[in-house]
Amino acid sequence: MNQLEHSALTSTFADAPNPESITSPKTQNTYLVEPHNRRNPNAWDAVFLDQAIPVDPIAKAYMVKDLRSWTRSYLLIPIKVIANVLLALIMTIKRLLPFQFSHYSLMHRSAAWFLNTFVSPEACYLIVRHICLGSNIVNFLIDNGPDRTIEKSQLYPRKVEDLADNAFLEHDLILYNFVLDYAKAQQANPQWVHQVRQRGIDYSSIQPVAIEIDFDRRRWLRILDLESAIELFKVFYSLCLTSQEFERAVLSLQFDENFGCYFSTVTEDSSWNHVITNRHPLAPNSPFHAARDLLLHGIISEYLHRYLELRKMSG
Repeated sequence: MNQLEHSALTSTFADAPNPESITSPKTQNTYLVEPHNRRNPNAWDAVFLDQAIPVDPIAKAYMVKDLRSWTRSYLLIPIKVIANVLLALIMTIKRLLPFQFSHYSLMHRSAAWFLNTFVSPEACYLIVRHICLGSNIVNFLIDNGPDRTIEKSQLYPRKVEDLADNAFLEHDLILYNFVLDYAKAQQANPQWVHQVRQRGIDYSSIQPVAIEIDFDRRRWLRILDLESAIELFKVFYSLCLTSQEFERAVLSLQFDENFGCYFSTVTEDSSWNHVITNRHPLAPNSPFHAARDLLLHGIISEYLHRYLELRKMSG
């Protein structure tokens, strides 16, 4: 990125609404920043207000609220221990069995029920939003790739109930089918980068996503933070998928680095790639790290999508 482009992006973000007053228009749910006490500064306010790595302001407000949840402070560690013990038991049994089994509809219906019953609205918002961002990101790469006829993603859930329609499985399948189609198209059209340079970058797929989460109706059980919820649900995920399918889902998280390289090729900018922490699909993490990797995957997707939004706004 040249200096002019960098200045344009900086100016665009600086002209965005003040994060101290960010409010979701549908929920009127605002992150409240405390008065700045120079002798006792609030660490979470610093995380929220810092603009070194741009993030959608409303999503960031929900992220920080989620991180401040008491369940993350007090329940996350015991939940991790219990979840990993159960995961080890399930994986061992499924590998010893002479047959494999899966139940996608049960998994997704249970996920929707679990989210609506036990998980905070902020975490639910971020989960549904992530599926939509993933579709925008894949579609952007297709629009600016070696073959613009590759099938685009149509997966745009609006509410938790929409996840019951095999959304998580479809999200993984979209990623893998895209990677395979993209690799074939790169081989078939070795001049594609030059063609993108000639026609210019198409940002039409980077659009706002519409999420419908009821923040006003808070049931007393809807308390779990995002990472605790993922830790628990990974156990059921492993139970409802075959061993090969679960392994594939875990490996998909390591493709963040690959997607970063795709975008660097298209935009000619690798200055932001240092924020990618899920790396090296040739040396994948253990399934016991899957919940943490998934949390990071969601954050990296937010970084990337905001980066593309700012480039689009900078013209």
